[in-house]
Amino acid sequence: MSADLDALLTCLYVLVDDLLPARRLFGRPPRISDSELICLAVAQVLLDCPNESRFLRFATQRLGHLFPYIPGQSGFNKRLRVLAPQLVQTITLLARLSPSFCDRLRLLDSTPVPCAASRETVRRSALAGLGGYGYCRSHSRWFWGFRLYLLCAPDGLPVGIELAPANAPERVVAAELLKRVLEPGQIVIGDKGFAGSAFEQLVNSLGATLVRPDRHDESVRFGSLGGIRQWIESTFDTLKDQLSLERQGGRILTGLVSRIARRLLALTAVLLHNWHLTAYDH
Repeated sequence: MSADLDALLTCLYVLVDDLLPARRLFGRPPRISDSELICLAVAQVLLDCPNESRFLRFATQRLGHLFPYIPGQSGFNKRLRVLAPQLVQTITLLARLSPSFCDRLRLLDSTPVPCAASRETVRRSALAGLGGYGYCRSHSRWFWGFRLYLLCAPDGLPVGIELAPANAPERVVAAELLKRVLEPGQIVIGDKGFAGSAFEQLVNSLGATLVRPDRHDESVRFGSLGGIRQWIESTFDTLKDQLSLERQGGRILTGLVSRIARRLLALTAVLLHNWHLTAYDH
């Protein structure tokens, strides 16, 4: 496990350092580069240690041979909030290096990102006016916060990401996402929530095809698609259970985006690393 993590972080650092544009720095250079900081954030996610202070203490011993300088909790958090756009950009750049990016099949779904558990917390939150109340059908419960929309390859590789208030119309948000990243000739697998002639026509206008489970009041077209739908459900389970998506702890918008992006980047890095290992084994 130790050697595997070291190899993954080393490969990730090389890729991130090459792909991201160099920052224009003024004054004294930082003791830890943006590329190193991004890799350190991925390590935090993979080691499942959401508490930043505890992780940084542990990282000094466990990762000191890879990161000569480990910042304090305040600097670590502030730098990563500023790097939120670069984190999102890195996900896209790494995804394009994976063989599964060329797959014609795309899986579309969303999952809740709760940000508060009480009315008083909602009222006092810095995200008040940005988040909203939404309903989670899979858990039969209401929540306050956002929904993470994900368009991914069959192996779970994030290809397109959208974060929207939990009460935003699902098909409207999904349409914005597909317009940005969907390519002609691809097949989009969605759930029954994306039913509707207008949404299907939009997908067709982009040169793609929408496939979703049949509703009870429709004639048979594609069936239940339960096996294929399970692929993206397993991706969300990985994000929640192993990569602590629901324990991300974001309190302001830039922090929320940064913390979600770290988990998606960790997922992307692992999938890409596994592809490289498979190619090497063959």
